Amino acid sequence: MKHWNEMRTAYKVAELGSVSAAAQALEVHRATVLRHVDVLERELTTKLFIRHAQGYIPTEAGNALLRVAKVTEEQFSQFAKRSKMHDGELSGDFVISSIDITSALLMPAIKIFQQQHPKIVLRYLSSEEIFKLEYGQAHIAVRTGVKPSEMDYVCLPFFDFEIGFFASKSYLAQHGTPFDIEDFAEHAFIAIDDLSAKPVMHQWMREHIDESNVVLRSTSRTVQKQALLAGLGIALLPTYEGRQNSDLVAVVPALSWQVKNWLVTHGDQHRSEKIQAFLAVIKSPQYLYIMKFIL
Repeated sequence: MKHWNEMRTAYKVAELGSVSAAAQALEVHRATVLRHVDVLERELTTKLFIRHAQGYIPTEAGNALLRVAKVTEEQFSQFAKRSKMHDGELSGDFVISSIDITSALLMPAIKIFQQQHPKIVLRYLSSEEIFKLEYGQAHIAVRTGVKPSEMDYVCLPFFDFEIGFFASKSYLAQHGTPFDIEDFAEHAFIAIDDLSAKPVMHQWMREHIDESNVVLRSTSRTVQKQALLAGLGIALLPTYEGRQNSDLVAVVPALSWQVKNWLVTHGDQHRSEKIQAFLAVIKSPQYLYIMKFIL
């Protein structure tokens, strides 16, 4: 609203009867109060106050304007109270976003959070798309790779993990085990269906694995993993996932990549009760203990 600050200042002058009292209540300089009143009077081309030794008394035009300011002030105060109350209830939607590869790291925290706040409706957006926190598309995100550089984002280190090559026991029984990179030329591979993918492990595959050795490409990590389990070929997989499946074997384990992850919130929402409650779970001994058995 244009001139809302000036209207609010004039309302305080009328309410308290003096420029000095209004300045003290608003925690601004006396000159600021005078300037705001002058701006309004110039804009409206009418006097809002009669000035005399006892203070400032609103004119007829002043009273009409101040009635509007009073209603607006009261409505804003009620809205602020409702907003604060809603924040404190920890109910409604809570939206988390990440690529699906990090879902196993987040799920124990999500379970604890849901148990602590059963009125929360959790939404998990799993996509390669980067959701814009500044537009409210998510409350909190896990970003994988380079630390986000957006100025208004708060970025906290999250759990890192390794990615390496794995094959199923059935594949190795049929095709043998590769012991070094040179052996890869004799093996089949499963890869991402994005020849411009930036993560270093995908770049490495493009540079070192001949296209003729790639037997399947997919945009879906789930499909890639199912192909790996079915014995179609060798594929990239987080090492913690590979260790959890007795049918998978790490191949050339010395060849692996460290993947960094970041918990990201928008600065305007970082201190909200929902986000702080979720971050408290992330830092809790219960969650950290569980993660020892995952990573």
